[in-house]
Amino acid sequence: MGELRPRTVWLGHPEKREQRYPRNVLFNQFKYFFNLYFLLLACSQFVNELRLGALYTYWVPLGVVLFITILREAVDEIRCYFRDKEVNSQIYSKLSTRGTVKVKSSGIQVGDLIIVEKNQRVPADMIFLRTSERNGSCFLRTDQLDGETDWKLRLPVACTQRLPTAGDLLQIRSYVYAEEPNIDIHNFIGTFTREDGDHPVNESLSIENTLWASTVVASGTVVGVVIYTGRELRSVMNTSNPRNKVGLFDLEVNCLTKILFGALVVVSMVMVALQHFAGRWYLQILRFLLLLSHIVPISLRVNLDMGKMVFSWMIKKDSKIPGTVVRASTIPEQLGRISYLLTDKTGTLTQNEMVFRRLHLGTVAYGMDSMDEVQSHVFSAYTQPAHDHPASRVPAATKVRKTISSRVHEAVKAIALVHNVTPVYESNGVTDQAEAEQHYEDTCRVYQASSPDEVSLVQWTESVGLTLVGRDQSSIQLRTPTGQILNFTILQIFPFTYESKRMGIIVRDESTGEITFYMKGADVVMAGIVQYNDWLEEECGNMAREGLRVLVVSKKSLTEEQYQDFEARYVQAKLSVHDRSLKVATVMESLEMEMELLCLTGVEDQLQTDVRPTLETLRNAGIKVWMLTGDKLETATCTAKNAHLITRSQDIHIFRPVCNVRILISCCRFNRESMMAAQCPLTTYCMFQKRTKSRETPPPLGGLSNSALEQNTLTCAQLYSTVYTMFPVFSLVLDKDVKSEVAMLYPELYKDLLKGRPLSYKTFLIWVLISIYQGSILMYGAMLLFDSEFVHIVAISFTSLILTELLMVALTIQTWHWLMIVGELLSLACYIASLVFLHAFIDVYFIATVSFLWKVTVITLVSCLPLYILKYLRRRFSPPSYSKLTT
Repeated sequence: MGELRPRTVWLGHPEKREQRYPRNVLFNQFKYFFNLYFLLLACSQFVNELRLGALYTYWVPLGVVLFITILREAVDEIRCYFRDKEVNSQIYSKLSTRGTVKVKSSGIQVGDLIIVEKNQRVPADMIFLRTSERNGSCFLRTDQLDGETDWKLRLPVACTQRLPTAGDLLQIRSYVYAEEPNIDIHNFIGTFTREDGDHPVNESLSIENTLWASTVVASGTVVGVVIYTGRELRSVMNTSNPRNKVGLFDLEVNCLTKILFGALVVVSMVMVALQHFAGRWYLQILRFLLLLSHIVPISLRVNLDMGKMVFSWMIKKDSKIPGTVVRASTIPEQLGRISYLLTDKTGTLTQNEMVFRRLHLGTVAYGMDSMDEVQSHVFSAYTQPAHDHPASRVPAATKVRKTISSRVHEAVKAIALVHNVTPVYESNGVTDQAEAEQHYEDTCRVYQASSPDEVSLVQWTESVGLTLVGRDQSSIQLRTPTGQILNFTILQIFPFTYESKRMGIIVRDESTGEITFYMKGADVVMAGIVQYNDWLEEECGNMAREGLRVLVVSKKSLTEEQYQDFEARYVQAKLSVHDRSLKVATVMESLEMEMELLCLTGVEDQLQTDVRPTLETLRNAGIKVWMLTGDKLETATCTAKNAHLITRSQDIHIFRPVCNVRILISCCRFNRESMMAAQCPLTTYCMFQKRTKSRETPPPLGGLSNSALEQNTLTCAQLYSTVYTMFPVFSLVLDKDVKSEVAMLYPELYKDLLKGRPLSYKTFLIWVLISIYQGSILMYGAMLLFDSEFVHIVAISFTSLILTELLMVALTIQTWHWLMIVGELLSLACYIASLVFLHAFIDVYFIATVSFLWKVTVITLVSCLPLYILKYLRRRFSPPSYSKLTT
């Protein structure tokens, strides 16, 4: 990728680049999985001393496994490819000397001037130059970049926004200096320079002037100059390389496979020990390892991969969750093993729609039931001239009332000014849009903002009489209760950032010429900015305990000289490209001190209508919900109680201060299990795959020659572990313990999945014992009933094994599906049809005799009937929870 360096980008002249930049193409790296175990088995057949049969007996099954695995992963990669192709093929308009031309996203270069329409994805990292919005700004939807549902306000470069047309961007000599590419999506340092005038124009560029790729323009049409492309995009640099996700089930299967392999080694050594380690015994151990290798069946990997594909397809096609995209088909079964659910608060548990609840002035507070008093104070502030009641003639009580009225008025005016809300006027079908904007029609006005908090505050000031009716990049207009329009010039705006946790604005009142600095923010930062008082901390805590989001509002009056001195230092600091943050913070500190505390505001985020029953369902299912939020502790606690995350009988333990995020990560790892909720058939499928694997039993050793025995055991074991048993076992993905409606009605059923009993060591041991029992019955039953026809041992034992397998699959099915029956019949048909090709090892005429048929039937029944009886007794006297519901 090379060294990342700052760059100078000339507007509309990508050929003037000073270094090579990556193409604006997005792609994903391909991933492949290899089964080392079976690969080693196949490679061992190239050694003459270890060869047990034809090479295809190992390489063909291995090829099938790899083909299925690669096919499954190829499906994921093809989906990624088409998603990338769709993004890279999107058409955009580019300004050039030939006019406006169309260009694909993949053809965009650094320096191009790109036009992005409303609701269109930003194709590359750009500097915002122009907008069609009359207010001179635009909003971005950034949920695909940072996960935030709030819109972000972005401002164009002032110099280019003032140009008459967008085409004039190509007529000026200007460039952008941009910092080196990095992963910080919340900050940017750069400058804009125009050189074709009498004096060069320099403007500071920050995060407000950026349009990052993967965001969506939410208002107007914008023009930007590309500064980063391809792998240098902020969104790409924040995306880690896709890792091969491994679910808990795969880890459990891997562990049990190791146990089986250990048992395989022990059995091989015992077999050699019985021969007193004669001759080249070490080669005999390896040969037994190969001969008995089907204890770990190669069909297991095929069935697992195909099952994952089927579950992924089912999730994608589920009509109850339309639009769901399965991005990784490697872990769908994890949906049945979730213990912890991490949830955001805002917009997930809550509606992200704020309602104004409280105005606190220190000595007096106004709630929802007393807002008419606030409205009265605001009305009196604009209807009663100050000289109507000289102070000498006004009674003491009136003086107090006037003091409160002025304080309320100052607080409401500050709230109406310190924000980034823009009123937008839309045609309602009766009134023309231009006319509505000119006359500030209330019915046509909507508020645009980057946060619902901001909108709720402005809507509240409107409800008490002071209405925001107009705004652009340089001015704000407020309407008083009497209809008078107050004009304010915006001198400076200090936007909210996650680091500062506050925002501010400096305005000049056009009617009086007064310059005022207003600021609002979180109490933790504002406490050190406002003048000392003895009620701020206590009241903030009280409001937070009621579940309110608290903001502290303050102001500071400035003289013209004070502002001019600040502006000169502030502009100089913002133009710096080295240590800009530190220099700007130093200048701001000189302004943010001894500010007058005006009020506290409290807004409440409404809970989602269905959040309580949903959380109750999750709790009954045994899933623990962790709420993540940046709110104050008291607010978070109140929300958790209102949402019933915390019951009244539960104790609350508070850990603070958490100074290192690794502490939280350690807690998660200590209790980690899995995440989210799903359907029961997933575990049913997982359980049966393991059962099949643990039941693999090699044909019994007998009186055949070693070479014949080995070959028979190999063109039969390979067929058994692939063709003969794959279809019935695979069809178990369709099995269901209970109907989906019942599972949703009784979420307690999910707790059984969390315990992992279908794949526990106890369950595994039970199936090992079952396999030993059935293997013994098949072997010794054949020896007992066929003592005079021992030469047909392969046909005897193998036929019984196939029938036993099919019956055991039928035994484990809970809900029959027609495809299951097809799978059973298809496997049986494959076995019968393959007898034509196995005539060298199995006598077809011998199998057709009545004696063979009834004796095989007896052996099969003895191996299966006791298990059926045990299953019936268990369901009769100790039924599982789901069976009670099905009956």
